[in-house]
Amino acid sequence: MGVAIRTADRTDRELVARLLDSAFQDDPVSGWIFPGEEYRRTTHPRLMAAFVDIVLEEGRIDVTEDGAACALWLPVPAESAEDEEGFAELREALDPDNERIELIGTLTAEVHPAGRAHEYLWMIGVAPGRQGEGLGTALIGSVLERCDREGVPAYLEASSERSRGLYERLGFELVDRPLDLPDGPRMWPLWREPGAAR
Repeated sequence: MGVAIRTADRTDRELVARLLDSAFQDDPVSGWIFPGEEYRRTTHPRLMAAFVDIVLEEGRIDVTEDGAACALWLPVPAESAEDEEGFAELREALDPDNERIELIGTLTAEVHPAGRAHEYLWMIGVAPGRQGEGLGTALIGSVLERCDREGVPAYLEASSERSRGLYERLGFELVDRPLDLPDGPRMWPLWREPGAAR
């Protein structure tokens, strides 16, 4: 039985933001950006909502029909430069004293490959009670099939060993070396050539 997937629109904003917030509350990178459970519980949702707004404007959000999982994709042209200023603006708007909101944008921009158009999987979230059911794989797979047909690579940063393993099974490979956040967890920049499914 397949997973029904649709493209989200503005009416899905709150659903997707809540889903990302719940999916990433215990994520190592979210914990680094927002140390302390209470702080993360109150501030993290605003960052997730801001990410949803950016991708609704500039990319595409796929969501499972039952609302249990979503994927945020941005098309990146070959001549694109990461918008590091955008993270400075996010910091100012959401949590001016938290330099890590801006720093994560700067550090990921430094490892993001340039020179080739690609699809960027910015975030994928699955409701905590539904993880392990193949929803994330279905969401990614639908875009990777299109990437394969059109000859377009894909890119992402894995924020945990568990997610890295999933992405590698889908044909993603480490770009250069892992990104170690200062006094924080490791991230893995992963690139997938079209047709690289294993």
